[in-house]
Amino acid sequence: MRKLLDFLVRKRHWFLFLLLEVLSLILIYHNNAYQRNIMFSSANVVTGHIASVSGYVTSYLNLREINKELLERNGQLELQMLEMQDRLDMMMADTVAFAGFAPDSTEQFPYSCVMAEVVNNSVTHLSNYITVNKGRKDGIDRDMGVVSERGVVGIVSAVSDHFAVVIPLLNPKFRLSCKVLGSSYFGSLSWNGRNSRYANLDELPRHVQFDKGDTIVTSGYSAVFPAGIIVGTVSDFKKQHDDNFYSLEVLLATDFQALNDVRIIKNYRQAEQLSLELEAKRND
Repeated sequence: MRKLLDFLVRKRHWFLFLLLEVLSLILIYHNNAYQRNIMFSSANVVTGHIASVSGYVTSYLNLREINKELLERNGQLELQMLEMQDRLDMMMADTVAFAGFAPDSTEQFPYSCVMAEVVNNSVTHLSNYITVNKGRKDGIDRDMGVVSERGVVGIVSAVSDHFAVVIPLLNPKFRLSCKVLGSSYFGSLSWNGRNSRYANLDELPRHVQFDKGDTIVTSGYSAVFPAGIIVGTVSDFKKQHDDNFYSLEVLLATDFQALNDVRIIKNYRQAEQLSLELEAKRND
């Protein structure tokens, strides 16, 4: 308290000056119409600028939530598009079927998705991993597919109550069944361990027709990803050693160095499919 009093005594001239300035401005404002109008107009300008800056700041802070809503909506639209494509393929394959064998149009699409944020990511190691902030309590389980707003990211490998670890395409342990869009022939995509933007699609039959720039999508030949999710585009190709297959260099659609939000895909028939396939292998 003594220090505060000493400070006020030392600076008393400044405080007196400020007090007189305030009194002068008050007297000018009340006794002179012209100055009053000028001060009022200036105050309105300052208030307008403050309100404008405040509005920009508020809008910027809301962008994150708006972006999340847009990503979630995009995920829903993508699943709806895949569902429509799946039904269209069934109808095209069944053009000669009669009513007793027509596909069931009331059957629900067995996929849904959960939004998650990336909380840890690596792209420079030989074996990279991604951690997201959704886990078992959010309905996440192992072997669920993970995608971004641009394309495939990877597959869930480990889960806790609140987090999940994803093996991304940038990990040699992960192989993905893919095909050229518009083709029925598939190959196996894996990372070459060098560049985070490229992977290789091998074992693609030599008679498959494609060009540079063609889109590579998931084949649907697994219990993880539905068919038709974008993986990347063809940037280059060459023949493999046995000369019967192509090896394609694929520019990945997902930029892993700028990955922030992902969608985790749930396949409600995954357990049934894997169980049946395991039973078949045991009986073999």
